Amino acid sequence: MTGLDQDGWLVGVRRLPSPNQDDRPEGVAVDLVVVHNISLPPGQFGGDGIVELFNNRLAPAAHPYYATIANLRVSAHFLIRRDGEAIQFVACNRRAWHAGLSAWHGRERCNDFSVGIELEGTDDLPFTDAQYDRLNELLGELYARYPIADVAGHSDIAPGRKTDPGPCFDWGRVRRPGPVSRNRSA
Repeated sequence: MTGLDQDGWLVGVRRLPSPNQDDRPEGVAVDLVVVHNISLPPGQFGGDGIVELFNNRLAPAAHPYYATIANLRVSAHFLIRRDGEAIQFVACNRRAWHAGLSAWHGRERCNDFSVGIELEGTDDLPFTDAQYDRLNELLGELYARYPIADVAGHSDIAPGRKTDPGPCFDWGRVRRPGPVSRNRSA
């Protein structure tokens, strides 16, 4: 990774622009990173399902689960695969559709002020060293560009509705904003 360009595209990673994005509200700073997990089909890694979902090309007949989600219009800014490969779907200066009904520290509509990072995984399996390494590199780039105040899980911004990144995600391995790492606080 070699920095974000002026539009918020990360130089040196594969770009697969999603149609599921729009303008952020004027004057709203990007100050939150939301960590998610996703696998498609559920519990399977390495396929094209996530890319297809984020680009509205998921074939409902390809897997029984796909029929239940094929009409969703969702995206994230980034996906980090199990091997550490990063893929970007939405420029960070734009709003990705990853958080849904959400709130953080009294502010609703987290998509307006956050960057969404999906980790290929599930709630019940550990994430890989390569994923933590890439996540921390990416966070460093985001911290250098935006006034990021915190990193939260999808479960933190949508409690009772979402469970990811799940109990197997090791928050102690996450680089925190600011000059000194600090403990995670919701």
